[in-house]
Amino acid sequence: MATVYILLARGFEECEALIPADLLKRAGANVVLVATEGGLSVPGAHEISVSADITIDELRKDDMDCIVLPGGLPGTTNLEKNPRVLDLIEYAAKRGSYIAAICAAPSILGKMRLLDGRNAAVYPSFAEHLRYANITGKKVEHDDIFITAEGMGASFEFGFKLIEVMFGANAANEMRASVRYE
Repeated sequence: MATVYILLARGFEECEALIPADLLKRAGANVVLVATEGGLSVPGAHEISVSADITIDELRKDDMDCIVLPGGLPGTTNLEKNPRVLDLIEYAAKRGSYIAAICAAPSILGKMRLLDGRNAAVYPSFAEHLRYANITGKKVEHDDIFITAEGMGASFEFGFKLIEVMFGANAANEMRASVRYE
């Protein structure tokens, strides 16, 4: 079973975390919501608190098949200033685990130069942080181990792409039909 860690920092965009989490769980992934600071209750950007499953201290990085970085503000800023998050991203990149980021969060990967020369999607006002990436204008991009998306409105497409890369196109298409997306 694929293990997906979704990192929740104070101020994360709720839909960008929970829609992919729901879709991935339905597809059979072991989805783990990870609080990156403080206790298990993490307030989102719109003051909707979510109860994480574990804290970042409890995360078992060797079990990680994918990490997801939701955007939102100040969520993205809080992810980026957390050295444990940055270390986890570097570990995932070296290991070849999928790294998924949506909205403002691809800017973290851009600043780390992980998206250099790659196709990427990002919320338009954060594009300057991906200056060495090829921003395609698509809602969702998949290039090697990186899955990036433009913003909250692409949360479903982002989730379906994660299912596709982890479980195959048939699984993603079945999920689209199952949840009556199209």
